Amino acid sequence: MADKVILVTGGSRGIGAATARLAAQQGYAVAVNYVSNREAAESVVADIVRGGGRAIAVAGDVSREDDIIGMFSTVDRELGTLTALVNNAGILGRQSRLDEMTAERINQVLLANITGSLLCAREAVRRMSTRHGGPGGAIVNLSSMAAKLGGPGEYVDYAASKGAIDAFTIGLAKEVAAEGIRVNAVRPGLIYTDIHASGGEAGRVDRLKDAVPMKRGGTAEEVANAIMWLVSDQSSYATGTFIDVSGGR
Repeated sequence: MADKVILVTGGSRGIGAATARLAAQQGYAVAVNYVSNREAAESVVADIVRGGGRAIAVAGDVSREDDIIGMFSTVDRELGTLTALVNNAGILGRQSRLDEMTAERINQVLLANITGSLLCAREAVRRMSTRHGGPGGAIVNLSSMAAKLGGPGEYVDYAASKGAIDAFTIGLAKEVAAEGIRVNAVRPGLIYTDIHASGGEAGRVDRLKDAVPMKRGGTAEEVANAIMWLVSDQSSYATGTFIDVSGGR
C-alpha cells in the first residue's frame, strides 16, 4: 500500500487529468475517477504507469452517493489509506439566462457540483481525520472565478454552485483544522478545457481572453500546479484559503 494516496474526481480530462499526472510525478498513488469515459481515464493511468507511477481508474458519478461510497472503498482496497482529495468533478449546462433554465437543469448542476463535493469530502474526512484514527491529509476543492463574477447571461447556476464551494471550503477548513486536515480551494479563470464545449461554446476562452489582464487563457497544467502546491507540505500552514488562477481577471 502506498504512503501517499490521492483521489482526483473528474480525473479523466482537463484540469483533473493534469492534476493526476502531476500528483504521480510527486510520488502519489493516484485514483483517476471518471463517470463514463473509461478510455480517457485509462489513458491517464497508462501515462502514469509508463512514467513509473502507480494509478487506477475508478468509475463513479459524484451526483450519486452509492457511487461515491463505492469509489472510496475501491481506493481503500487497491491503493491504501487516502491522504489527499481533489474535488474536481463538476458540470455545467448550456449557456443561458436564468429565465430560460429549468428546475431539472439547475438541480443537476447543484447536485453534482455541491452535494458531490460535500459527500466526497465527507468520505475523505472519515479516512483522514485523526479523530477517526487517520493520518491527516489535504482536500482541495475546485471553485471558479465564476463564484466572484457571477456568470451572468451564461451560467448563473454554475456560478452559484461555486459560490457554495467557497463557503464550504471555509467552513470545513475550520471544522477539521485540529484533526490534521487542511482544506483549500483553487479558482480557475478562463482555462482551455473541454468544459466550454459542454456549455455550447468551444471557443469561449478565445472570445473572452482579451478581457484578461494577461491577454490569454490559462492551461490545465497551470491550474494543476496550484492544486498540487495546496496538497503539498509546502503549504503546510495554509487552510481555508484560495488561489485564483485567472490571469488577473
